[in-house]
Amino acid sequence: MRYPPTSAALSTSLSAISTHPVSDVLLGASLGQGSAARSSRPTAVILDLFGTLVTAPSAVERSAAATQFAEVLRVSSAVAESALSGSWRARHDGQLRSTAEVAAHLVARCKAPVSCVNELERLLAQLARDRLQADVTLLQALKELRHGGVRLAVLSDASPDIAEAWSHSGLAPHFDAAVFSCRAGAVKPAPQLFSAALGALGVAPEQVLYCGDGGGDELAGAERAEMRAVRVERRGGPHGLAFGETAWHGRAIPEVEALPSLLSTWRER
Repeated sequence: MRYPPTSAALSTSLSAISTHPVSDVLLGASLGQGSAARSSRPTAVILDLFGTLVTAPSAVERSAAATQFAEVLRVSSAVAESALSGSWRARHDGQLRSTAEVAAHLVARCKAPVSCVNELERLLAQLARDRLQADVTLLQALKELRHGGVRLAVLSDASPDIAEAWSHSGLAPHFDAAVFSCRAGAVKPAPQLFSAALGALGVAPEQVLYCGDGGGDELAGAERAEMRAVRVERRGGPHGLAFGETAWHGRAIPEVEALPSLLSTWRER
């Protein structure tokens, strides 16, 4: 589960998105306009997870989850919320390597009884499974991309509970690779995350289209890694939480489901 730290810039705004009809989207202009390699149809797509493939949690959903944590830990919701926010980096940048370690860490932060660890670990695992539920329309779009010969990877800031639940999700079979921050030891927009995704796919950056809702400065990070990037409107609507979001003046599409049409009608510049 992805809980932005309270000290980070938090946004639910979708301003600065320029959404174009899929047939009008021409990518590659921002990097190397004269390069045939950059104007050619991408052979791989790297996708963000939260807010892109699955809905980003709203403030209401985050509060409800904190209440569940509080009940297990036998502390107030405020204490649970503070522990979740304050542990965000440790849970996402590789300091904690398993759901069990996350549970123990949260118990310690809340000064809760050690006997709560196992129950909290089970709750973390259940919430992670719930968070990875994907829409049927999205799964169909991923299937179309794969059938069209496009290689797919997911690249996400994620905690160990998400990473452990991934292989059992309905999303996993549609992807050739998955790179999670808790396994890579860094959070977006760290260059090693993008390098890891490229390495896992075995493709050059100019062959890749990166697609995400923009949290964690991921779109600019993808461009710095010499990929093309397109922003997708935040899945779950404008109430979905994000942090580290920067202005994006590049191309955007309304949803991941638009990607098969985008790639099938790709026009060289």
